[in-house]
Amino acid sequence: MGNKTDICEITCVDGEKVASVQQLLSDQNPLEVAKVFKALSDETRIKIAYALSIETELCVCDVANIVGATTATASHHLRLLRNLGLAKYRKEGKLVYYSLDDEHVKQLIQVAFAHQKEGAKVE
Repeated sequence: MGNKTDICEITCVDGEKVASVQQLLSDQNPLEVAKVFKALSDETRIKIAYALSIETELCVCDVANIVGATTATASHHLRLLRNLGLAKYRKEGKLVYYSLDDEHVKQLIQVAFAHQKEGAKVE
């Protein structure tokens, strides 16, 4: 069954903590938050999001070149990020520019990359 040193040996529930956290969770929408992380779990999309966290705005062609994809593939990923509310776009003539939807998304991406970098140093 595996190593049992990482589970409680007895049952001891802190009812106050459990009730408090359950109440906070009931006021949230964990499914929508999970969708954000699912969208960012794709390597191409996280690269795109990271690029958009560095540059305020990038056109689809720039994004495609940054991540080494076709414009069609980049556009597909950008559309998914947009549909989930992580990115927004504007059209200027024949060009389409994308940016992250807000500062929270930018911070989320940058914190994730900072965490990964710190983890790499420890090893």
